[in-house]
Amino acid sequence: MSLHVYRLRTLHAAVCSAVALLLVILAIPAQAAPPQDSMEQRMLACTACHDDQGRKGPDAYYPRIAGKPSEYLYNQLRHFRDGRRHYPLMTGLLDQLSDAYLMEIAQYFSELKAPYAAPERASLPTSTAERARELVTSGDKQRDLPACAACHGDALMGVQPAVPGLLGLPTDYIRAQLGAWKSGTRKAAAPDCMHDIAETLTPLEISIVSAWLSAQPIPPGAAPAPHGDKPPKECGSVLDAAKGARQ
Repeated sequence: MSLHVYRLRTLHAAVCSAVALLLVILAIPAQAAPPQDSMEQRMLACTACHDDQGRKGPDAYYPRIAGKPSEYLYNQLRHFRDGRRHYPLMTGLLDQLSDAYLMEIAQYFSELKAPYAAPERASLPTSTAERARELVTSGDKQRDLPACAACHGDALMGVQPAVPGLLGLPTDYIRAQLGAWKSGTRKAAAPDCMHDIAETLTPLEISIVSAWLSAQPIPPGAAPAPHGDKPPKECGSVLDAAKGARQ
């Protein structure tokens, strides 16, 4: 084989290889642009349980978080991360996150304006429902038991910056949380006022108050009150929020 023929064949092979490579490249579909880095994208991990708008999830144990006061949400995120509240999935999602990022998450969900689901159907006898209403709106002075409304607002929709609303939640969720406070498996910053309150309530009272709250309609313009009266009991979470606001 002459040197000239050898060079022609080598050049032909190189050209064929280049063309083949170009055809392969052209056959590969263009990659989609990377997703925008936003809190909405980052919070997709929350949607399986809490809905894509922060509403209550597919069963009774995933509460609504949209529109809750930011300090309340921040406190709960810290409690899950630090072991005051116990749910392995939440702990696993949060245990490497900083306080600053937890506050970003809390502020994001606090600003969501999502419609409320219809309240659950009331199933309490009239006299039992009236007793539940009394506990929620007036408490029981003889047992030093404050009304729910004294801390959570007259409309029961919460109070800024750290007290959550009680309406729009499933019966089973409210009952489970009061039971967890009563047993001590859910804790808040000291002084833990909710533990003291839940410890005073009987199991029957916890049950009827939970059912009554879940059946109440959501008031027009539902939102946490901008401020409230001085709570009847000192609550560590509220004190922490007030301390943070002063700093």
